[in-house]
Amino acid sequence: QVQLVESGGGLVQPGGSLRLSCAASGIIFSIYTMGWYRQAPGKQRELVATITRAGNTNYADSVKGRFTISRDNAKNTVYLQMNSLKPEDTAAYYCKAESNSGYWGQGTQVTVFS
Repeated sequence: QVQLVESGGGLVQPGGSLRLSCAASGIIFSIYTMGWYRQAPGKQRELVATITRAGNTNYADSVKGRFTISRDNAKNTVYLQMNSLKPEDTAAYYCKAESNSGYWGQGTQVTVFS
């Protein structure tokens, strides 16, 4: 069955960095566009970044210049490098294998606190 497992979340001070990982199994990872999304308490889930099978990337305006999405098809893993973190980046972060229905991971919590 399809599994997406996120890791790398945690507590960090403003200005700090974290790298999230999402390991996929049960899919032909290399053919999927992969995405990172986030959901803060009381808010809708929002797109953070995507990366296509060809390596083309797209970012939400709020994270451009601070976050970098990348993938390693040999490891079936997509990453999100987050730098210059702000309190408003606090959320549960989810990865998704983009398809008609999509496959979601269980999420990893990122908390940016002063």
